[in-house]
Amino acid sequence: MNNLADGFLWYLAFIFSTVVHEAAHALAAYKLGDATAYHGGQVSLDPRPHIKREPMGTVVVPLVSFLAGGWMIGWASTPYNRNWSRMYPARSAWMSLAGPASNLILVVLAAALIHVGIQMDLFLPGQFSFSRIVVTNETGIVAGAAKLVSILFALNLLLCLFNLLPLPPLDGSGAIALLLNERKAVRYLDFIENPAFTFVGIFLAWQLFGRIFYPVFYFSVDLFFG
Repeated sequence: MNNLADGFLWYLAFIFSTVVHEAAHALAAYKLGDATAYHGGQVSLDPRPHIKREPMGTVVVPLVSFLAGGWMIGWASTPYNRNWSRMYPARSAWMSLAGPASNLILVVLAAALIHVGIQMDLFLPGQFSFSRIVVTNETGIVAGAAKLVSILFALNLLLCLFNLLPLPPLDGSGAIALLLNERKAVRYLDFIENPAFTFVGIFLAWQLFGRIFYPVFYFSVDLFFG
């Protein structure tokens, strides 16, 4: 029963965080001139259009990863107009950064909720782990809330940092266009679209990420919660 409840909380945090990330991409693209995701229904916090677009990454893989390891991984995606990104590479770069920025906002909001819970004597400092940043002596809803805000804080920090890695197909690779002039930016975007770079980029990201994430995670917990 506890595993079922934990799985529900993990999935709630995962799908909410992922949908916010993709909706931020879609909204930024729409505001910057590309309505592709808007017409696809992705400018929304309704998870259904996001799940419909990526059922494997939003349902199957998260559930399988939780059953296998006790935590969730997965993915979603936002459609965009390739011609728009080549015409406005800087706008495309800002669109790429919108997703990680939304996760950083959720990190701060989760930290604020944790502080409120501590001030109200509902939460107690826990362990440096994904689901136990804060704990509680209470049961029921309060215990679930402590675990949920802990997961939201850690998961969104992970999503923000992972997606900022400058490796294709991650958002950080698209943001590099901001550092280039328009002609070089277009050539760069064409270059990183090679499908082979997707596999290489994901492989390198997973190899490097553990060395980056945990020091930042411990620092962030100490920074926000002392």
